[in-house]
Amino acid sequence: MNDSAISVKDVKIRYRCINKISMLKAILSPKSVKKTEYFEAVKGVSFEVEKGKILGIVGKNGSGKSTLLRAIAGIFCPDEGSIDLHGNNVSLLSIGVGFQTMLTGRENIYLSGMLLGFSREQIDEKLEEIIEFSELGDFIDRPVKTYSSGMHSKLAFSITAILETEIMLIDEVLSVGDAKFKRKSYAKMKSLIECADRTVIIVSHSSDTLQKLCDNILWLHDGEIKMIGATSEVLPEYDKFMS
Repeated sequence: MNDSAISVKDVKIRYRCINKISMLKAILSPKSVKKTEYFEAVKGVSFEVEKGKILGIVGKNGSGKSTLLRAIAGIFCPDEGSIDLHGNNVSLLSIGVGFQTMLTGRENIYLSGMLLGFSREQIDEKLEEIIEFSELGDFIDRPVKTYSSGMHSKLAFSITAILETEIMLIDEVLSVGDAKFKRKSYAKMKSLIECADRTVIIVSHSSDTLQKLCDNILWLHDGEIKMIGATSEVLPEYDKFMS
């Protein structure tokens, strides 16, 4: 019996590098126009996450952490390799992802919920709980473009926390918001991930958070896996490397 909730196999993700060349230069000197170049952000990464486990992903900025998380969420399509969620539904909690800024917070709750696979009736049942948890008050009916980053994170967290999915992907949002909301969101997240059937991947620069929450750590370095294993083994090596 396969207990994996997430299977990532030989995944490679590339970005096209755009060279800015003036139209006049391109016409007068076509040989000066360079061929399209690509940057490989994720380089053949493979790993499994068992159902109910919590995996932390660490690495210096530019290591491919957020790119990999977005690929697992289905926002990016790998250029090579495969990602199998084994029929589980997934939500991504990340600043700047998933909201239509011209719509209100309330409208974005419905949009985000439907994208996660929930019906309008299911969202209706959780709507007031989401709004109350977010602490946005009257701002819930104002366009998201008027929100601060802290308000944005509160709404994003509230939607993901209340509309519970089987796989939760968390990208650095537990460190955003005021002190009171940090404590509340941390407590809520801890209660969510204690569910034996929920699988979680957390990208964070906070060793303290990862130490408390994660079963295992995946260390990415320049798009490749440098180390993967138990939190108690990998995190000290990563912290030593970064210091």
